[in-house]
Amino acid sequence: MASKAKWTKKGKTDGELSFKIDRDKINEGLDIAFKKVRKNLNAPGFRKGKMPRQIFNKMYGESSLYEEALNAILPEAYNNAVEETKIEPVDQPKIDVESLSETDPWVLKALVTVKPEVKLGKYKDLEVKKQKRTVTKKAVDDEIENKRNQQAELVLKEDQPAKDGDTVVIDYTGTVDGTEFDGGSAKNYSLELGSNSFIPGFEEQLVGHKAGEDVVVKVTFPEEYHAKDLAGKAAEFATTIHEVKEKQLPKLDDEFAKDVDDSVETLDELKEKIKADLKKQKESEADAAIQDEALQKAVADAKIDDIPEAMIDTEVDNQMNQYMNTIQSQGMNPEMYFQLTGTTEEDLRNQFKSEADNRVKTDLVLETVVKEEKIKPTKKEVEDEIKSLAAQYNMDEKVVRQSLTDEMLKHDIAVKKALDIIVDSAVEK
Repeated sequence: MASKAKWTKKGKTDGELSFKIDRDKINEGLDIAFKKVRKNLNAPGFRKGKMPRQIFNKMYGESSLYEEALNAILPEAYNNAVEETKIEPVDQPKIDVESLSETDPWVLKALVTVKPEVKLGKYKDLEVKKQKRTVTKKAVDDEIENKRNQQAELVLKEDQPAKDGDTVVIDYTGTVDGTEFDGGSAKNYSLELGSNSFIPGFEEQLVGHKAGEDVVVKVTFPEEYHAKDLAGKAAEFATTIHEVKEKQLPKLDDEFAKDVDDSVETLDELKEKIKADLKKQKESEADAAIQDEALQKAVADAKIDDIPEAMIDTEVDNQMNQYMNTIQSQGMNPEMYFQLTGTTEEDLRNQFKSEADNRVKTDLVLETVVKEEKIKPTKKEVEDEIKSLAAQYNMDEKVVRQSLTDEMLKHDIAVKKALDIIVDSAVEK
């Protein structure tokens, strides 16, 4: 069968796709177009929407249906041409009509941007930094101490000065050049000294003072402070200390262990459980570090043509959508997020754009490894992936099937396998 499509490369990532639409498909499109337009047409002797095709052609000419017909059949014709020429478009094509003949196939051309060519370098047996996977006694002790602090009670200090680690309950009113400013005052605010949660220098000036004392705290806002009208300015906070509280840590014994984790009976059991959890965490961090280093080395060793801007934009859009979905799942709308962070949508896009080039290159390298290794996921692997996703997101398998096509699932499985080939062959040194 003669080819209907031809791909002519014009640059590294763009070219011209020529393709034809045969008469059978054109006639299908004309039928669709006629049924659509005749609904609103009147003809003498016929009810509205019932005009025969012959009468329509005589009155308006069949060519009046061409545009509507082309709109109906173009997407399938373009997709068939893409599959036939085995190109991988990354953006919407620019379609140019060459011929809409009354008797011959229609001829079209499309300017198409495609994925850049990738030439793999070394991607197996890559040397990566050896990762530490052991858990030290100090790490376990530090975690125990963290849990003690979490279980600590705050006890009032009578007539004793505040020290680092204590919590003070304060009223404060801030002024710049003698004028109060928005957000600069609070009542009965609990502040842990040494937490560095306030402007640099604020907490230190309360150390050594007792409950009932008034303190004028003098600080200078940082130059990079988020409120531009306060950045770099000297301020005074008239502060009243109502209470000083100190942490009272629980005794390190079996009772403490049971309070922390009701699945253990003794302090030794708690330490063993913490050690096991830290070991699992350490293993996970080590595996992630090896994966990242091996993958980035494989990307660095590959030769990749310039990335089309359309691929960068698509990647940024995907990252933006994922991030905003996460924000909204936490009960915050985009407007609230940008207000609280003092940023804009453009700021967030620029942040993602700075990382998009590397992410796109990484995806391209993995997809090229899939081709090089001739990875073809089986039907069983697709079924297993559906079950895994359903369990992971607590969804019905039928919903997963409706949300994802087999091609999407096969792509993701193949990419994971390609990543495994790179990582599993990496050598720690």
